[in-house]
Amino acid sequence: MTHIFKNLSLVMPAVMGMALTGMAQVKKINVTTTAVPFLRISSDARAGAMGETGVATSADVNSQFYNVAKYAFATNKTGVGMTYTPWLRKLGLNDVYLASLAGYYKVDDNQAISVSIKYFSLGNLQMTDNSGNDLYVQHPREMSIDAGYSKKLSDHLSLGIALRYINSDIAGTGSSNGTTYKTGKAVAGDLGLYYTTVKEGKNGWSAGAAFSNLGSKVSYSSDANNQNFLPANLGLGAGHTWFTNEVHKISVTGEVNKLLVPAAPSGGSEEDMKTYNKTGVVSSWGKSFSNNAMAYSAGAEYVYDGQFSVRAGYYTDSRNMGKRNYFTTGVGVKYTAFDFNFSYLVPSGSGANTNPLSNTIRFSLLITPGAK
Repeated sequence: MTHIFKNLSLVMPAVMGMALTGMAQVKKINVTTTAVPFLRISSDARAGAMGETGVATSADVNSQFYNVAKYAFATNKTGVGMTYTPWLRKLGLNDVYLASLAGYYKVDDNQAISVSIKYFSLGNLQMTDNSGNDLYVQHPREMSIDAGYSKKLSDHLSLGIALRYINSDIAGTGSSNGTTYKTGKAVAGDLGLYYTTVKEGKNGWSAGAAFSNLGSKVSYSSDANNQNFLPANLGLGAGHTWFTNEVHKISVTGEVNKLLVPAAPSGGSEEDMKTYNKTGVVSSWGKSFSNNAMAYSAGAEYVYDGQFSVRAGYYTDSRNMGKRNYFTTGVGVKYTAFDFNFSYLVPSGSGANTNPLSNTIRFSLLITPGAK
């Protein structure tokens, strides 16, 4: 079996999921990478248009992907949302995409249950042997399936939890030099808190905190020393909403995210990497604060008469995350029970430093039966 299986578990997530913009920089940066980074890709057009903020925005069908606790404050009994995102088209990858499906049901005024699915296709990959001879075409893909529960703790505060199953098939199966390669599997959980004083027609504040992807490591081989961290994350957000009159609503939100994963040793020896790989999951969350893997975002939303929305945002992260910086924008149209949302990532950089995420678009359809 070819050597390519051994490298895919690290190369594919870093190149396809993280989409780092520092590829042409001369100075070496110790970027913090993880397995299954698709879990941190924004999964709907509303958040995508607002700088990827979602922890403290108002509840909607896709709350599961940002802060499951928000569902307890959903205004409709039930809802379903679907999103399609072509990914890394700027790099000429025409068969890579992210698709998601989410839904919730309000058991009563204080409780909600929710489910979601995320599917990331990495297109077609030609597999070769050590001599460069073509073997076969692999179809790497990853997915997650979630189930969540949220409950109001008071008129303004809610708590939510979600469990997640993760399946990452990026290199198929096989063996080489006594090592067996396999599909990576893991389980994880989310914990969220959401606070809001916003009422229809009344100004108010909202705030949220969400721990996401807290779970086991992912292994793509039988080598016990080669296990990869999930993209565990802590997100904190806050925002304010103004109702200027019966038809105009404006919301602004700010958000900070900390990747709870320690950076691998820069230029470390094989022994250093073994020590790093043996780091426990729980202890890794604490050790992650020794690096600056931070992301910051802000977003704004204007809604006219509950039917037309205009959104904009800005996202930036630290060098340990790839030093990405970009503006986002988007629009939304609501007609009875149907919401159509679109987002666009404004191009940035030039030449070799062009942001590979430039021109990324997202399409979302939300269905909320009974909504007016």
